[in-house]
Amino acid sequence: MSYTSAENDIAWRHWRREWSLPPDVIYLNHGSFGPAAREVQNVRHSWTDQLEAQPFDFFVRQMESELMHAAEYLGEFVGTSADNLAFVDNATTGMNIVAKSLNLKPGDEVLTTNHAYGAVLRIWRTICKQAGAKLIVHTLPDPLTDTTELVDSLFTAVTEKTRLLVVDHIASPTAVIFPVAEICNRAQKKGVPVCIDGPHALAMLPLDLDALGCEYYVASGHKWLAAPFGSGFLYAHPRVQKQLEPLVISWGGSLAGAEARWQDEFHWPGTRDAAAQLTIPTAIDFLCRAGVCNFRRRSHDLAQYARYRIAEVTGLSCDLPDSPAWYGSMIALPLPAGDEPPMKKGVRDPLQGLLWKKHRIEVPVIHWHGRRMLRVSCHLYTTARDIDALADALRDAL
Repeated sequence: MSYTSAENDIAWRHWRREWSLPPDVIYLNHGSFGPAAREVQNVRHSWTDQLEAQPFDFFVRQMESELMHAAEYLGEFVGTSADNLAFVDNATTGMNIVAKSLNLKPGDEVLTTNHAYGAVLRIWRTICKQAGAKLIVHTLPDPLTDTTELVDSLFTAVTEKTRLLVVDHIASPTAVIFPVAEICNRAQKKGVPVCIDGPHALAMLPLDLDALGCEYYVASGHKWLAAPFGSGFLYAHPRVQKQLEPLVISWGGSLAGAEARWQDEFHWPGTRDAAAQLTIPTAIDFLCRAGVCNFRRRSHDLAQYARYRIAEVTGLSCDLPDSPAWYGSMIALPLPAGDEPPMKKGVRDPLQGLLWKKHRIEVPVIHWHGRRMLRVSCHLYTTARDIDALADALRDAL
């Protein structure tokens, strides 16, 4: 496959200057830790400067209204009211809040899939063990090629004991986009609450949380929205908001004397700098300057280009359907098994280290259920030349 428009590549290269990435680094790991653009970084610093200039005035008289403004801005972007959003550090924090608040009983079941993020699996294993409940990790069809088959398979694991369905919007290890609208619709008919793990979907996909109808949605702003680290959110449907319990117990009320809101338990977990969360509107505006639809189309085109360029090197094809309905700005591509023994937990594949040390390419090599994969992430600063450099480096390394 040839990239259809070198001119288009040139037209997008100026976005690289908006980031503080070193010129010799090819960063294809936005899906793990997405850096914020310089403009977003600068606004974050200005919020911290404002706090440090007069902390009491900022915390007591300004912060709550500024957080509300940020929540309203975010709400418009994700299709819900600010009344349904609470700021948290990241999706992991949000998932922990949901897990702590579920009040599981012995014999209850929480259902998820084999595509779930490792930290999410650990959260629910821990909570279920403490409660005497059971985590059901359902293995989905392989390969995934049909959304109806996926949904039907998932719901074969739903029982009368299922208290919550935890599902990815976009899976971290496999980069698969899940049909969450269909899943939520089926779950509502069965009376099963749904928590969506959505850090990769924020900005990569259009969101309409009210229309989705899930009980909970957690996300991280530092991924595809490219907001600062520490800018996550928890969406809670009005029917479950009163059930939520904070991980950290503090004052639980308004410092400014305003009427109590459910978010009070989460927005003041003690003294902290909320600059990352207050910068979310800036990150949204920055992305909108490029055109959100343009960003999604461009980054998917690059992921598709990576799909075919890497296959030329490895001789291995990705079995995911070649459609933006199945993958967006990120794609997981098969690699040869290699001669190394199975990777232990916390140990990186040597290929990942080699690509960084020799070629200054940051891209994760993932081991998932016996598969070795290269997960390529593309953002505004990514070019076709970056993908070409990755392909050349792999040809040298494999």
